Amino acid sequence: MKIAMIGSGYVGLVSGACFADFGHHVICIDKDAAKIEALKAGIMPIYEPGLDALVNENARQGRLRFSTDIRPAVAEAEAVFIAVGTPSRRGDGFADLSFVFAAAREIAEALEGFTVVVTKSTVPVGTGDEVNRIIRDVRPSADVSVASNPEFLREGAAIEDFKRPDRILLGAEDERAEAVLREIYRPLFLNQAPIIVTGRRTAELTKYAANAFLATKITFINEIADLCEQVGADVQEVARGIGLDNRIGSKFLHAGPGYGGSCFPKDTLALVKTAQDAGSPVRIVEAVVAANDQRKRAMARKVINACGGSVRGKMIAVLGLTFKPNTDDMREAPSQAIITGLLDAGAKVTAHDPEGMGHAKEIMPDVVYVNDPYMCAEGADALVLVTEWNAYRALDLQQLLPLMTTPRIIDLRNIYSASNVAAHGFEYVGVGRGSRPANKLHEEKERGRLP
Repeated sequence: MKIAMIGSGYVGLVSGACFADFGHHVICIDKDAAKIEALKAGIMPIYEPGLDALVNENARQGRLRFSTDIRPAVAEAEAVFIAVGTPSRRGDGFADLSFVFAAAREIAEALEGFTVVVTKSTVPVGTGDEVNRIIRDVRPSADVSVASNPEFLREGAAIEDFKRPDRILLGAEDERAEAVLREIYRPLFLNQAPIIVTGRRTAELTKYAANAFLATKITFINEIADLCEQVGADVQEVARGIGLDNRIGSKFLHAGPGYGGSCFPKDTLALVKTAQDAGSPVRIVEAVVAANDQRKRAMARKVINACGGSVRGKMIAVLGLTFKPNTDDMREAPSQAIITGLLDAGAKVTAHDPEGMGHAKEIMPDVVYVNDPYMCAEGADALVLVTEWNAYRALDLQQLLPLMTTPRIIDLRNIYSASNVAAHGFEYVGVGRGSRPANKLHEEKERGRLP
């Protein structure tokens, strides 16, 4: 089938490349001419494992093209996907739909023949109705059906999620739209991916409900972690004990510094605003938003307390800046609040991240960025693990020990064994499992004080 993808950001580019890999002919449209030229040259605007190879191969095969001109792409398309940004609106947190509605107007002007216009962007309930109204106002005679097809992609694993989804959600209002969408996803039938067909509004709300529920699980285990520290329990064992219950499940039960990224923060805020406007507030989600904001700031205080109550004049090394591994996305990353809190408290901060330092430098210019985690730790009074990149999971603790002024590891992702770290001479502080003092005998031996 012929597909036009409006928007070549994270969702649009991944979706367009995967559709092309299914055998469809896809044109990705973006107003950013520099981005389009870079894509034509094989240069990706984002980091996502495997995306560059997927894009370049399908472009080479002629199934994937890039353009700034929306008219010919829409005119020849059987389905047009809207995959533009829907950031949180300043003031009330509601989704800014200006890009979606602008795309709808441009699409309406270019339509030829029957076309399914699909909202792929995460949009509040009723957005599809407004897109349909805009198209009808601009082109009353247009033969069009507006549908919803939310994405459920994890950054860092987006291609796998697209090709082997838990489910495919189609919000269609008529049989013609459903038939077109089923044909687009037909290559996934062999994977037996469940296709759920609902009304458009139900599909829109399902996306928000899914993200809000996952954000709630993260926030819940984070609060249990705080309780564990007060009563002497281990949050990882608690998480395993409840996660083995099939009614609960183990995913998203990993205590840490709070959720971030492009989805959970803005989607929970948008759901809260939608519910308030509808006169049916979602109190649990409201509490999740507030608790997560407090969580990020509390992690800076946790580091300060671990350093004896003050970090003024001290060097703090931060490993991991992006909101999660395998992405360069710094949006709402917990590292921002943590580092800001440390800098405000008078600390000097060095940082390393495998992919996120380019964006981080624009956001946090007062940080010293280094290209190696061991260089980052030189002279540090504490090493703070913020993002669980694989590169940080097996640090050479013997190499690390003599580099630091004070051998102290604050593990905000619980990726290390407290006893193993302490045995190497480090003071260890985790999340929801308390702290472990350094093994003094080992520490003195390593520092040459004992034979």
